[in-house]
Amino acid sequence: MRYAIRPMRLEDVPQATEIDQQCFPTQWPPPPYKRDLLSNRRVHYLVACEEQNHAAPIKEAEQRGSLLDHLLGGVRRFFYAEEASPSGQRIVGLIGFRLMAGEAHITTIGVRQAYRRQGIGELLLISAIDLALMRHAQVMTLEVRLSNSAAQALYEKYGFAENGVRRGYYTDNREDGVIMATDTLTSAPFQSQFQRLKRAHAERWWPALCQIARSIE
Repeated sequence: MRYAIRPMRLEDVPQATEIDQQCFPTQWPPPPYKRDLLSNRRVHYLVACEEQNHAAPIKEAEQRGSLLDHLLGGVRRFFYAEEASPSGQRIVGLIGFRLMAGEAHITTIGVRQAYRRQGIGELLLISAIDLALMRHAQVMTLEVRLSNSAAQALYEKYGFAENGVRRGYYTDNREDGVIMATDTLTSAPFQSQFQRLKRAHAERWWPALCQIARSIE
């Protein structure tokens, strides 16, 4: 099974709410997905959905050029399916960020429990960074629970560094929130690391596709 990343649509809101409840059971109400989709152009949501048909994207990639470029090209290409999705498509994860004054602030990220440890959360983060770059964001920021060392490790891997602490930020238990931020997204050091990580992620989770890509380059 592979997963495609695309923008959230109104019909995805019930599944997004399910994921939010599963991932953050003590932090309710959930984000106002419907309101944001209808009227807030500063907020962007992406969803990860099960990708059943593998042949069409590969054929299209071969027609356009390098499959590896297509595979790693970010949310505008292989992982960003702007066309209509099949009815009843299963949403397995989501990410959202708010864009303001050149800052893309991640507001939510979550993956269904049964689909974790398959690289989906990392794929969502990669896609959000790509989309933030498309929207001309300069930096990306977020808050993460002080106790969530696994999430902090993923963010650090992608260039986020601690930039302060919000005391008692989480309302359910008054846990502190660690503020994390990237360097300039378009800087050479960030881009060099980001492109390397994108390639490594694809080669780990989609080795067969990467093998095909190298064979046709």
